[in-house]
Amino acid sequence: MADIIQLLPDHVANQIAAGEVVQRPASVVKELLENAIDADATVIKLIIKDAGKTLIQVIDNGKGMSVTDARLSFERHATSKIKAAEDLFNLHTKGFRGEALASIAAIAHVELKTKQQQDEIGTHIKIEGSEVVSQEVVVTPNGTSISVKNLFYNIPARRNFLKSNTVETRHIIDEFHRVALAHPNIEFSLYNNGSELFHLPVSNYRQRLVNTFGSKTNEKLVPVEEETEVLKISGFVVKPEFAKKTRGEQFFFVNNRFIKSSYLNHSVNAAFEGLLKPNTHASYFLYLTVNPKSIDINIHPTKTEIKFDDEHTLYAILRSAVKHSLGQFNIAPVLDFEHDSNLDTPYSYQNKTAQSPMVEVDRTFNPFKEEKPSGSVKQTYKKQNTSSWESLYVGLESKSNGDSEEFSELHFESEDEALTMFNDQAKETQKTFQLKNKYIINTIKSGMLVIDQHRAHQRILYEEFLQQITIKEAISQQLLFPIALHFDTQEIRVLETLKPQLEQTGFMFSKFEEDGVELQGIPTSVTNSQASFVLEQLIHDAQHEVPDSHFSQTDMLAKSLAKSLAIRTGQQLTNEEQEHLVNKLFACKEPTTTPTNKPTFITMNVDDLDKKFM
Repeated sequence: MADIIQLLPDHVANQIAAGEVVQRPASVVKELLENAIDADATVIKLIIKDAGKTLIQVIDNGKGMSVTDARLSFERHATSKIKAAEDLFNLHTKGFRGEALASIAAIAHVELKTKQQQDEIGTHIKIEGSEVVSQEVVVTPNGTSISVKNLFYNIPARRNFLKSNTVETRHIIDEFHRVALAHPNIEFSLYNNGSELFHLPVSNYRQRLVNTFGSKTNEKLVPVEEETEVLKISGFVVKPEFAKKTRGEQFFFVNNRFIKSSYLNHSVNAAFEGLLKPNTHASYFLYLTVNPKSIDINIHPTKTEIKFDDEHTLYAILRSAVKHSLGQFNIAPVLDFEHDSNLDTPYSYQNKTAQSPMVEVDRTFNPFKEEKPSGSVKQTYKKQNTSSWESLYVGLESKSNGDSEEFSELHFESEDEALTMFNDQAKETQKTFQLKNKYIINTIKSGMLVIDQHRAHQRILYEEFLQQITIKEAISQQLLFPIALHFDTQEIRVLETLKPQLEQTGFMFSKFEEDGVELQGIPTSVTNSQASFVLEQLIHDAQHEVPDSHFSQTDMLAKSLAKSLAIRTGQQLTNEEQEHLVNKLFACKEPTTTPTNKPTFITMNVDDLDKKFM
C-alpha cells in the first residue's frame, strides 16, 4: 500500500495559518500596527481603502530592517522577539510568533519598503501569494512602509464571508482604538478612502481618550489608581449616569496589550452594583501592569485572551480599587459620619436642665353653654325651639294614603335608545386574553392563536417605518425643549450617513456637531426618554450587525427602530390594546414572521387540544 501522508507545500501551510491569524481586514491592521510599535516607531500612519479590502497601508518611522531581515521577515516562524521557549513567559513586545507577515503574504499582494537610519538606500520587496515577485533597492524614508492589497484575492470563498464596508471599517477602527489607547506616547493617524478620521498627537492617557472619543469624554471620567505587590492599576471608569445600553467602551490593557476577560469584567460590574440603571453596562479604560512571568499570552491565535496565575487576587483588588474611586469622588453613596456644629447645644443652655411643659385645662368649660357676646355691641340671639320637629311631617301620611290610587300605574320617561355600531353583548365578551404579560391568546374557528406580543409589534412597526421612509410621509412631533445627545466622533459619522432616512421617519436635527446632536423633533411613536436609547441602538446595529451585503440601509434602519420601540415582554396590555395589536398584525403584508424571520404566532387546533385529554 502506498504512503498517504505527505508534507504540505509552504504556500498551502501559510494559507492554513492565515485562517487563524487573518480573519478579516482588521486582523491585518492589528498585526501591522503591533509590528510598527515593536520597531520603536514614534509616528504611525494607517491608510485603508474600501474597508481594507483594496488597501491596508501602515507607515512608521521606526528602526527599519536590513536587506536580509526584510527578506527573512516573510518566512514562517521568523521573529526577532524570542529566541527560546522560556521567552514566551517574559514578553515585552507585541508580535512574537513570526506568522503574521507570512500569513498575510499568502493571501494578498504585499509591498514592503524599509530602510535603516544608518543606510543610504532601502529595500523594496513585492510578494504575491507567498511568491517573491521582485526585490530591489529603493530611495525611501527611515522606517517601514508596508502595503497589503487585494486581501483574499486567491481565496474568493473567504472574501465572500466578509461583511459590508461599514461593518468591516468599524472592526478596523476598533483595532485602531485598542492599539492607540495603549500607547499615548506614539502619534497615530487614520485615513479612510482619502479622508482623515483620526489624528492623535502624543499625550497622556486622559488626553488620548478625549482625542479619541470626543471632548465630552473628559467630564465622564473617574480616575482609578492602585498599586500593590501583585498588580498596578491605573486608568478611568465612566460615571454611572453615562452608562450605555451596549458594551462598546470597555477596555482592559495588561502590560499595554488589549485583552478580553469576562472574569475581570465581572469584577468591575460588581463594583458598580446598585449604581447602574437596568440593562446598562459600565464603561471603563483600565491599564493593568503585572509581572510578565505571571501571565500566559500564547493561548489564543489573536492574543486577546490571556491566562493569569492568580485570578482571584486580581478580581478582589480590581473590584475594591474601582469601588474606592467611585466613593472617593462622591459617585457612590457613602455614610456621612461628619459632625455638624449647627446641631450642638448653645453654651448658654449647656448646664440647664430640661423643663417639662405645663398644660393648663379649664375644667369649667362647657361647650353647650350659651356664651354671652363680648364687646360693646350687644346682640341677642333667639334660640329656635326644635322640640316640635314632628310637626313638619304632620299630614303627609294621610295625604299619601288618600292619593294611593293615583300611583296604581307608573309611567317612566326615558330617552330614545341611541343606535350603536357594536352590539352590547359583543362589547361584554372578551375576545383576547393576555398570558404572563407575554402572549396574547385569540380564538379562531379551528382553535386558538398564541401571539408573541413583542415579535408581533416588531413586525407592525417594521412595515410602518418602511412605508414612512419610502413614501416620505412621516409625522414628527416638535419638542418645546430640544434634546441634546452626546456621541463620540465615530458615532456621529454613522448618524450623518443615516440622517436623510432618519428625517424621513420623523427625527429632526437642529444641530449636528463633532461631539453631539440636538433633536428638535422626534417621531410620534418615540417619547423623549426613548430618543437617546433608540439612536444608541441604531448606531450599534449599523456598526456591528447590519447592514449586511444582502440588506439595504433603509431596511436596517426600519429593523433597528422596530426592535427598539416594540413593546416588551412583561408589559400589561388592556383589552383594547390587545385587539388593536391583533388587528394591526394581520393587516401586515407578512404577519407570520418578524423582520429577522422569527415566528410571530402559532396556532393550536381543537384536535390538538383533544389529544391532550386522551
